[in-house]
Parts: sequence; structure tokens; C-alpha cells
Amino acid sequence: MLFFRRRTIDKDVSAFFRSTFGVRPRKAELYHTALVHRSMSEQRGEGSRINNERLEFLGDAVLSSVVAEYLFAKYPEKGEGYLSELRSKIVSRSTLNRVAHEMGLSRLISYDRHQQGVFKSMEGDALEAVIGAIFLDRGYRCAHKAIAERVLPTYVDVDKVAHTEWNYKSKLIDWGQKGRHKVVFSVLNTSYEDESGCRRRVYECGVSVDGQLCASASDFSIKEAEQKAAEQVCLSRGIGSQR
Repeated sequence: MLFFRRRTIDKDVSAFFRSTFGVRPRKAELYHTALVHRSMSEQRGEGSRINNERLEFLGDAVLSSVVAEYLFAKYPEKGEGYLSELRSKIVSRSTLNRVAHEMGLSRLISYDRHQQGVFKSMEGDALEAVIGAIFLDRGYRCAHKAIAERVLPTYVDVDKVAHTEWNYKSKLIDWGQKGRHKVVFSVLNTSYEDESGCRRRVYECGVSVDGQLCASASDFSIKEAEQKAAEQVCLSRGIGSQR
């Protein structure tokens, strides 16, 4: 795996990791890479582009594992469905974007500030990448401690998150089943959006009720686009919480 080859880490960045995550960085290149958005990718060898996407992939898996264990211990009386939905809320892009912003991670991210458009998931992606860097640098135990003892208690009110609405798709499907309405999600269109030479696929998804298209929304993932479309239908039809 390739990283930016830097042997030292800036004092303010190092101080940030110590105060926010309780981690003293050892391998500086990991943390520098974790803070590089795709729009500032460095070209290396045979067309490969170096940015934080690989670390984001790794950090996502580590974060999901730690949050699952954290919730399992916190709610011993709750079942699998409740725990799964709550974990999904905590590791959702909207929650991670908010957490990263509140901790000040955004000011450390290297991205193309002249690029048009908004990088909707940049902060949350960087947070996952940082977790991936901590895991590779200091091991799972250290990453677990940073998440369970620093990030979650400080930036996530788990009990409050548990009572916020999130999974509009599931709520709409439940509503349809109870009222005998046929709810169908579909991909209406795919396109590409350029971000400084990086092309990302954009999905437009629609939701139909009883054969009639009721709403559509776009996002970089089908899952998120479906959630947005489902939210529109739930709000327009006054579909309340089923819990």
C-alpha cells in the first residue's frame, strides 16, 4: 500500500490527534494520507492516485466493529434489529460529517478549494480514514479506545440518536405492507460528476407507490439516494414513526 512519504507530522496536526483521539502518531505518512481528499490526489506510478479512499474503506470496517461492540454492551436488553438500526444511524454519513466538523477535522483536510460544487461526504470520509490510520499505526486496541472513550462519549449522544428518525426507506416499506400499498424503489438514471479529474458516478433513484412515481433523489450511492427519495414521500404523506 502506498502513502505520502513523510517522516514527520506537523505539530498542530499531532496535537489535534493527541487531544481529540488520545493518540500519539508514529507513522506520519498514514495520517497525512488520511487527510488528503480525492480532489488533491497525488499521481504515483502507472496511473495510480494516492488519497484517503483506501484508508476510508479500512476505517469504515473498524468503526462499524467498535460501534457494534459498544452498543451491544450499552443496551443488553435490545434485540438485533434495534442495535443494527442504531449502528447504522451512528455510522451514517450525516452523523460522521457532523462529528468530523465539530471536532475541527475539516480544517486539516487537504482538498481543492477552487473546485466547484460541495464535497458532501468529505468530512465523514476523512474521519473514517483517520480511524483507518490509527488502526494501522497503533493497532485495533488503540483504535477501539479512541472511538469508544473519545469520539462516541464526546461527540455522539447515543440515546438521542436512538430516538431520531433515519431509516425512511424501511419506514415507507413498513407503511406500504401494513396498508397494502406497493412500494417500489428503482434507479432512474446514472450520470457522472467530475471532481478535479476524478469522475464519480451519481445515481438518481425513484420511489413509486401503487405504480405512481412519487419522488426521486440523487446521490453518489444508491442507498443514500433511496433514503432521500423515501424521506420525501414520508414527509409529503405524513407517515409517522412506526416504533
